[in-house]
Amino acid sequence: MNLDREILEPFILNAIAEDIGDGDHTSLSTIPAGQLGKAKLLIKDSGILAGIAVALEIFKTIDSKLSVEVLINDGQTVNYGDIAFYVSGSVHSILKAERLVLNTMQRMSGIASKTNRIVKILEGTGTQVLDTRKTTPGLRYFEKMSVKIGGGVNHRFGLYDMILIKDNHVDYAGGIANAIKSAQNYLTINQITIPVEIEVRSLLELSQVIEIGGVDRILLDNFDFLALREAVEQINGVYITEASGGITEENVLDYAHCGVDYVSMGALTHSVRSLDMSLKAVNP
Repeated sequence: MNLDREILEPFILNAIAEDIGDGDHTSLSTIPAGQLGKAKLLIKDSGILAGIAVALEIFKTIDSKLSVEVLINDGQTVNYGDIAFYVSGSVHSILKAERLVLNTMQRMSGIASKTNRIVKILEGTGTQVLDTRKTTPGLRYFEKMSVKIGGGVNHRFGLYDMILIKDNHVDYAGGIANAIKSAQNYLTINQITIPVEIEVRSLLELSQVIEIGGVDRILLDNFDFLALREAVEQINGVYITEASGGITEENVLDYAHCGVDYVSMGALTHSVRSLDMSLKAVNP
């Protein structure tokens, strides 16, 4: 997996500084300097593994002499008792890396696992699941990477790679027509080429968007199933459709059966349960 080093390296260095400070005094006081050892990443749950590529970079940053034998890669299914990798080398270095590797991989694997469950539910429907910007500050890159590992689709990464006109934008702009026309003028004047999506809250707002045009995608927010099916029929494939608002693992299939192209779920990242795993010493 290709990693964005401009994001990855500062993240690792900041996380190390946060955790280690002026030294791991527990390890320094209990384990002789230079002692060599081996540890295993033990899976204690079932799901999709994510974060191996990041873990390798963490180990390398902390101690380039650490050796990692990867047994299970990102995107593969894991079950209780599986061993994802072995790491060998300085015991002090292994223990410095332990918590950062676990914190990163547990959260990433939880997101990938949640996403993968949704993807499997949606199989055969033609609907795909999108993530959102409801991510942990500073961790968006890793959380969105986890969604992709789980088989989901990344929505916009931030406020800069798509125009998404939401309810507040519409209200502040003085209506849908003003918002769309202003967005189009802005793109033209600044010579920017990015997609334009607009959120609608009712069939009435939808009819206004269809009349005006000038967008690439329509976000149907908090529509009930009857209205959502009607909206998809009115759009008739002219625009990409996305449903959002109150979509869960339990009802996502009902939304898909309304015919939308995408469902967006903040729950993929904002309230996911981490996958349980531990880094355990391996006795010689």
